[in-house]
Amino acid sequence: MVVCRMTLMVCKKKRSNIEIEKKTKWWKLKRRNVRQKLRQALGGQVVLPDDWETTAEVIKVTGRKMLGVSSGRRKEDKETWWWNEEVQDSIQRKRLHKKKWDMDRTEENRQEYSAE
Repeated sequence: MVVCRMTLMVCKKKRSNIEIEKKTKWWKLKRRNVRQKLRQALGGQVVLPDDWETTAEVIKVTGRKMLGVSSGRRKEDKETWWWNEEVQDSIQRKRLHKKKWDMDRTEENRQEYSAE
């Protein structure tokens, strides 16, 4: 007879001490009208000042205020590069069947999606 006493401890995964860079969400620029806010921040001038550093800093600060800043976190890579062609083809077919089923919810399309 073997008797064993075990204590299991669950610890949270430690984050690395790497400084995460938070970036301005410039991709939202298309949806917002930033020109008016920039003109107000530059003092209502039609002609920009000659000092590029000042102008650039005003643009950056205004952009951060209006568009927001990312969290700096990145989604983990799924590492699909190592999958062979058979797996990649199967995943592609599954995605196509899912899109087809999402477009029109027929039983036939659901069966194709489920069978894959």
